[in-house]
Amino acid sequence: MKIKGAIFDMDGTLLDSLWGWEELWDWGGKKYLGIEGYRPPIEIDKAVRTMVLYDAMVYVHDHLGFGPAEELVQHFNDVLPELYRTRFGLKDGVREFLDYCYENGIPMCLASATEKLYINTALDRHGMRKYFKAVLSCADIGKGKEEPDIFEAALAVLGTPKEETYVFEDSYVALETSVKAGFPTVGIYDCHAFEQERLKKSATYYIAEGETMMKLVPFEK
Repeated sequence: MKIKGAIFDMDGTLLDSLWGWEELWDWGGKKYLGIEGYRPPIEIDKAVRTMVLYDAMVYVHDHLGFGPAEELVQHFNDVLPELYRTRFGLKDGVREFLDYCYENGIPMCLASATEKLYINTALDRHGMRKYFKAVLSCADIGKGKEEPDIFEAALAVLGTPKEETYVFEDSYVALETSVKAGFPTVGIYDCHAFEQERLKKSATYYIAEGETMMKLVPFEK
């Protein structure tokens, strides 16, 4: 693996946080549908994962009857800061891998669909700010990861060759977007993510269950 730059997703890639969606479905199912332990149709659950928060909540309102969207966003704003501050931990091997990249002079950028408030809470909690040249959110870009804009913006920050700038993602949607845009990729297994075989097929390198990103080192010089 020859790498000159790295673009990281956050939730499900660096943080063990995708299980937070289950708490949203539990809360919404009970509040709006009167159902304990509710889980939505899988296609709806898949669709919202890479959207900007407000767009995701509009989608949930339109398809499930939760909401209105503003009420759902407010619920996120009420509960997520505490989750990012106290409960969402780093995935195994992440600290070691970021340290390795940092110490070897590989510039890194964070590109997440998550709102900046929550990104910053996680970065502060885990002391990760030093690793990244920039922190980008789809909310700032105005498009989700179904479009390549956030990856292109991250590349512009890094100033590295696209063919040697790897996108690290747990989402098959985001990974396929970055592949179509011409990036090499690293697919990250997460037990709460969808379509692992599809993710693996699209990835230049794949981090399977029980593995960490440290399997990628040392890098080719």
